[in-house]
Amino acid sequence: MSRALVLFAHPCAESFSAALHGAVVDTLAAKGWEVDDCDLYAEGFSPVLTAEERRGYHEVGPNLSPVAPYVERLRAAEALVLVFPVWNFGFPAILKGFFDRVFLPGVSFRLEEGKVRPNLTNIRRLAAVTTYGGTRMRAFLAGDPPRKIVSRAVRFVCAPEARLSYNALYDMNRATDGDRARFLARARAAMAAL
Repeated sequence: MSRALVLFAHPCAESFSAALHGAVVDTLAAKGWEVDDCDLYAEGFSPVLTAEERRGYHEVGPNLSPVAPYVERLRAAEALVLVFPVWNFGFPAILKGFFDRVFLPGVSFRLEEGKVRPNLTNIRRLAAVTTYGGTRMRAFLAGDPPRKIVSRAVRFVCAPEARLSYNALYDMNRATDGDRARFLARARAAMAAL
C-alpha cells in the first residue's frame, strides 16, 4: 500500500476548501492509498520560523528537532497532495510556514558544492487542489506564484519522474453551485488517477 500525505490549509470547516479536502481524502482512501491527513490548522501547526530555527537552518540533523514529526510524515509518503485556497496570489501563511520550517536542508533538498539537489525522492506523485478568488487571467497577470511554486520549486525537490497534477478552480468569487460541483468531481477524478 502506498502512503499519501495530504496537507490541508484552511481554518473553516464549512468552507469549499474543506469539502475539497474531504473529497481528496475519501477518494485516495477508496483507491487504496494509506492517507496521512495533515490538517495544519486542526493540528495547531505553527508557521513561524523562529530566530533560533533560522540560525540553525543549515545544520543538517539538529535543524529537524523542532519539526521532526512532520519530517517523518513527509519522508514516509510516496505522494504529496496540497489542498489550499489561494489568498492574495499566495499560499495561506500556515502552508507557506510549513514549507519554510519543514522543507529544510537535508529534508527536501541537499546542498552539493553550493548547488541544490532534490532530496524528497520518495515523493513520486505531487498534486494540488486549490481555488482562486480571481480569474485565470488575473492569476496569469500576477504570475500565478502558487502554480509556479508547486510545479517548479516543490516538484524539483521530488523524484525526477514525479508526476504532477495541478487542479485549480479560478474565479471562485463568482462560482455557481454547478461550477463548484463540477470542480469537486474534477478533484475526485484527479485523485482517483493519482
